[in-house]
Amino acid sequence: MLKSAGATSGLRDRIADSIRSRAPVARRFFAENAGPIAAAARAVATRLSAGGRIYAFGRGPYATDAQHVAVEFVHPVLVGKPALPASDLSLSFEGALPVILREQDVVVGFGPPQGDPAIDRALSVARALGAYAIGLPGNDADFAPHPVTADEHVHQELVELLGHMLYESVHVFLEHRPGNSDVGASSFLYPFLGGQQQSQDELMADVTSSILQKAAEAEALRERVAAEESEAIAHAVETIVTELRAGGRLLLFGNGGSATDATDWALDCVMPPEGLAPIPALSFSVEPATITAIANDVGREFIFLRQLIAHVAPHDVVIALSTSGGSLNVISALEEARKRGNRTIALLGYDGGQVLRRGLCDHAIVVRSDYIPRVQEAQATIYHTMRHAIDWVRCDGG
Repeated sequence: MLKSAGATSGLRDRIADSIRSRAPVARRFFAENAGPIAAAARAVATRLSAGGRIYAFGRGPYATDAQHVAVEFVHPVLVGKPALPASDLSLSFEGALPVILREQDVVVGFGPPQGDPAIDRALSVARALGAYAIGLPGNDADFAPHPVTADEHVHQELVELLGHMLYESVHVFLEHRPGNSDVGASSFLYPFLGGQQQSQDELMADVTSSILQKAAEAEALRERVAAEESEAIAHAVETIVTELRAGGRLLLFGNGGSATDATDWALDCVMPPEGLAPIPALSFSVEPATITAIANDVGREFIFLRQLIAHVAPHDVVIALSTSGGSLNVISALEEARKRGNRTIALLGYDGGQVLRRGLCDHAIVVRSDYIPRVQEAQATIYHTMRHAIDWVRCDGG
């Protein structure tokens, strides 16, 4: 049963309120941690300069945070940045770390706000071996900000934003190593640098200030999403609930950081936080053997299409996450879903790209920014809010 206009309006307002509720929590978190984040970035840059590597790990949905860190450092979204050695060890971290870790390395452990004993043990092992340990959260780490919320989704969003800031700041400190005169490449990230050499104390102060500025930018973008996209989010949620009741599933996909978000969303459906009911969902971005086989044998534009053809059934909802809205593999899968009559939803950045212009989705939710990290942070808030809103609608009987 479709909701009435009044009910949809109520859902829209509840969604907007949920998105806005992040603001005071995020402000508190970054007021407490901007300086320590800058210091951690400098420490990571020092380790990488000495030949170190980054090893990230987590369990369940927090493994997707480790995947996100790895892809950002190895394949940076920032044009002109070098590939830096980072790996996701989530499948094997307890056994792998004692074998491969060196004292100049960095480890990053991800877990829920209440912590994870397995992650704590791994961080302790890493520190004992001389590595620099970051716990998000963690009890035995060189940098482990105290969680400011018990909400798993809000915690994860703060950690994603922290990760982006850490990644950006590491590049700044690498470019400002003593004797390195090529600092102009960081100017678009940190305009105050201006191509000039600075003392380390000045650089630390400026990076700390910029972290606070970026947190404010993320808050402003979430506010824009709440004001402009809450109705589209509400309609998308209603469509999902209708198709779930008819026996459908969620089929999700995306590239790079969006791949980790698609998988995180799918895990939040089948392994939901306490208080939410499970939802059938699959991520097409989670199987490297399938993805690489299709890319190698047929072509990378078919990696989601081929999986869609194999898996899709009537009433499945096909959901794409894309910052550009122009990826060929995303477009081809959405085109096929439309041909088959499945409902389609897209979380997009920039101006919505080809996906929006060509009308390839029933519901387009657009984060209007051209900076990929900010888009991905806002998209995480959107799909986490949608995950709760699905249960709101189902519990309301709408």
